[in-house]
Amino acid sequence: MRQQVIVRIADDEFVLAVPDPMAPEAARAWLDDEFVRLGCEPARASGKVLFADKLLAIVQAAGTRGLDDIAWSASFARAAAGALGRPLVRIDVGESTVGF
Repeated sequence: MRQQVIVRIADDEFVLAVPDPMAPEAARAWLDDEFVRLGCEPARASGKVLFADKLLAIVQAAGTRGLDDIAWSASFARAAAGALGRPLVRIDVGESTVGF
């Protein structure tokens, strides 16, 4: 099954093919590491980080520069698809949405 992660940030749209998603546990670990590495902050006062918030924060912190990096964007797409287990993931930073 063909999988894709589509990311909209500012006026740019990135369509990332996912030939081999990460295993769910590895995907969540990769995303957790990137959340910390990029200095992302929880969006909620409680400190809880919902998965959608984590994806949005990572994309926002990485920006178009990160998404232009072929190796980073491929890893991000593999992790997002693997963690969610969906053939299509849409992330829209401007609208603050993550859809399937």
